[in-house]
Amino acid sequence: MSSRHETGRPRDPQDDSPVWENRIKIGPWTQISRAVTYNNPWIRVEHHQVQDPSGQDGVYGVVHFKNRALACVPLHEDGTVTLVGQHRYPLDLWTWEIPEGGGSREADPLTEMQRELMEETGLSASEWIPLGVIHPSNSVTDETAHLWLARGLTEGSLARESTEGDMKTMRVPFAEAVAMALDGRITDALTVTALFRASGWLTSASSRT
Repeated sequence: MSSRHETGRPRDPQDDSPVWENRIKIGPWTQISRAVTYNNPWIRVEHHQVQDPSGQDGVYGVVHFKNRALACVPLHEDGTVTLVGQHRYPLDLWTWEIPEGGGSREADPLTEMQRELMEETGLSASEWIPLGVIHPSNSVTDETAHLWLARGLTEGSLARESTEGDMKTMRVPFAEAVAMALDGRITDALTVTALFRASGWLTSASSRT
């Protein structure tokens, strides 16, 4: 363990060492120490000793995601979108979502998204429109999700992982998918955000033509 000092260099987010102590400023917060309490190939759970913006001592739990989150809205020429459904283990709930997954931080996010789309749906796209990024749960995680609208779709072969063995797909009109996000039939944060951003992009693009 390193000795504590007043300033320090932020740690590498990929550093899985179990204990790290180094007083550093993170915005109005001061991080005093950090310990890894759980670690697997996908996430790392950390316990931080901190001083909050008012100077009070406290603790903060942080979940670090080792992959980027990726999601896309696959919009077909007939105005439908492909949704994928699967049972989500943490919630014990069946959910409908757009194609999404995790991509290596060392790889190009778009390339990783193209792989995910093919694996889950068999689709490939000739046009990829960025819809920006979101932070799905920024009070406890550092996860960043990249979103796209995918058009010019062609069908190919599926290559699903074992964890996707129960996955199903369905095509619905784009307006119906947005309605599902509005009325709560779709609850996945990436899907809700991407559908709304895609709707905004399509409305803006239509007004320019």
